[in-house]
Amino acid sequence: MAAPALVGFLAFNLGPMLVSAYLSLTRYDVVTPPRFIGFSNYAYLMTEDPAFWPSVKVTLVYASVSVPLGLVLSLSIALLLNRRIRLLGTFRTIYFLPSLLPATASGVVWVYIFHPNQGLLNRLLAQVHIDGPAWTQSVDWALPALVIMSLWTFGGAMVIFLAGLQDVPRSLYEAAELDGASTFQRFRHVTFPIISPVVFFNLVMGLIGALKAFDSAYVFGMTSGGVPGGPARATLFYVLNLYLKAFNYFHMGLASAMAWLLFLVIVLLTWINFRLARRWVHTG
Repeated sequence: MAAPALVGFLAFNLGPMLVSAYLSLTRYDVVTPPRFIGFSNYAYLMTEDPAFWPSVKVTLVYASVSVPLGLVLSLSIALLLNRRIRLLGTFRTIYFLPSLLPATASGVVWVYIFHPNQGLLNRLLAQVHIDGPAWTQSVDWALPALVIMSLWTFGGAMVIFLAGLQDVPRSLYEAAELDGASTFQRFRHVTFPIISPVVFFNLVMGLIGALKAFDSAYVFGMTSGGVPGGPARATLFYVLNLYLKAFNYFHMGLASAMAWLLFLVIVLLTWINFRLARRWVHTG
C-alpha cells in the first residue's frame, strides 16, 4: 500500500511542484521551449509588473476583513446552535448547506443579488428609501460585495466550532454559574480558553483560503458583464492575477514565480501563527 501512495505523491504533488519551481526560473510561453533566465521573473514581479502589487493589496485587504468577520459569524452561529432547542438538526443543516454549493453557482446568484438596477439587495434598500450603490460596477463597492459573498460559506468553520463547543465540560459552566459569572464571563473564562485551538485552526485555514481566493472574483467579473478583476482592478486577487498570466497571456514562468511567492508567504504566515499561538498558550 505504501508504494502506490508514494508513486501518487511523486506524480501528483512533488513532481509538479519541482517542475513549477524550474519554470519560475525560465521564460516560457507554452509554444517555445523554456529558456532559463534565473530570478528575472521574481525581479520583474517585484519591480516592474503593473498588476502584481495591486493584486497583493486587494488580497490583503480582503483577507484582513473577511477572515475576522467570518470567524465572528461562524462562532456566533455555533454558540446559538450549541443550545438544546427544537429542530436543532434542521437548523444546523440549513446553515451548513451553503458551504456545499459550487462556487460558480453561488457566485451567479450573488451577482444577481448585487446587480445595480435589477438586484434584490438594491430593491430591498429602495423599499426603505436608500439608494443602493452600483455594487458590481463600483470601484469602491465591488470588494465589499465579495467580502459579503465570502461570509455566505461560513458553515464549514461553524461545524468545526460546534464540535469544539460540545467538548467543553458542562460541569465548568455549572461551577462558573454558581460563582455568579455572567454569560459573557462564562464565555471569556471557560469557553474561549478551551476552544482556543479550534479558533486558531479556523484562523489559519481562513487566512490560507482568503489568500488563495479566486473563484468568487472570477465569476463576479465574468457574469457581471465585465472582465475578471474589474472594475479597474478592484477585485484583482493575487491568484486571479496568477491565473490570467498563465492562461490568458501564457506567461507560465511569471505565473510559476507568483505561485512560489504565494507558497512561501503562506508558509511564513502559518509559522508566525503557530509561534504566536504557542506563546499565547504559555503566557495565558
